Amino acid sequence: MLRLVGAGALGAPAVAVLAACAEDDTVHAPDPLAAQEVLARADAVAATAAIALAPQSQAALSTIATERTAHADALRAEIDRVLGVYGDGTTPVRRTGEVVVPGPDGSTVPASVVETHAAQPLDLAQLRDQLARSQQAAARAASTESGYRAGLLASISASCATQAGVLLT
Repeated sequence: MLRLVGAGALGAPAVAVLAACAEDDTVHAPDPLAAQEVLARADAVAATAAIALAPQSQAALSTIATERTAHADALRAEIDRVLGVYGDGTTPVRRTGEVVVPGPDGSTVPASVVETHAAQPLDLAQLRDQLARSQQAAARAASTESGYRAGLLASISASCATQAGVLLT
């Protein structure tokens, strides 16, 4: 009888611990680079869409789209690296809060708003302004990070400045 009571006493906490692990409802803050990835992908889509309004600038716009896609891919690779990878190659599933990005008026907006409006063709001046906002956002984010992440964001900021100030002039 004592063995049965002892097993029950040990089994109950083990079940509680397993249940707690299985039901992790923690909502993590989004990775700080996630907003930059959204902006980079939106800029790439916007540059491609702008070709319809400015076909004479197709070469510059295609370069911007290619570079901003490369930025987004590099940011995603860094986010995934920090999250880690399981032995089978999959990444952990984490519940994260909503990603917000700087909007055109300086306020923050949900990333979904930026993604939805990205394909609307912009004229070159509007795209230049959008790239300038992305440049400023990357510079601000770089100042809050360190090491590789700070360097990546600073590089992206410099690239956006070049795209807005040189390629679209």
